[in-house]
Amino acid sequence: MFGTPGKTPSASSGPLVRGIVATAILVAGVSVQVSAVAAAPPASAEQINSELKSGYQVAAGDKLRVTVFDEPTLTGEYVIGVGGELSLPLIDAIPARGQNPTGLAQLITEELKAGGYVLAPRVAVEIIEHRPFYILGEVKQPGEYPYSGDLTFEQAVARAGGFTPRANRRVIEMRRQDWSASQRVKLNGQALKIAPGDTITVRESFF
Repeated sequence: MFGTPGKTPSASSGPLVRGIVATAILVAGVSVQVSAVAAAPPASAEQINSELKSGYQVAAGDKLRVTVFDEPTLTGEYVIGVGGELSLPLIDAIPARGQNPTGLAQLITEELKAGGYVLAPRVAVEIIEHRPFYILGEVKQPGEYPYSGDLTFEQAVARAGGFTPRANRRVIEMRRQDWSASQRVKLNGQALKIAPGDTITVRESFF
């Protein structure tokens, strides 16, 4: 393949050939994934909004204040770990992902009772810092931004300095933490709600 015509390639060319083939397969795989996202019909903002669960569910990166009344050694600020668990003194890690603050407070109460550490625990949980959202692509200042309640796509773009002149303002890509893949979303005038942890990509418009 790489030698003189009529001669068998040397053994040393094997790793090079395998490397080229592996690279081609990797590029092809990425192309297929990108093509699959682009080929799927875009969802509407109404559809995406309807998928948001009522109330706030905690996930990795959220910073909480846990108050165990009359127990200052257990009261403090904690961050949900990468695995979605909350680690507190004395008790086992609690699976916090998907819980709202009230439900999480109940889980902590049950664990403290079961361990016999507090006879009649009273627990409160509040979110003091949400996990961030990310906006990439054709905005003037792409990057990571702190989340605040009831954030919309328009507000997210404003935080990122606005669109670039090349931005596609009709269809965007979005990835939510509990989705298996990105989705395209058509912007049709309905306010698109952004959730903590969302990754938004504004592509270039070609016409």
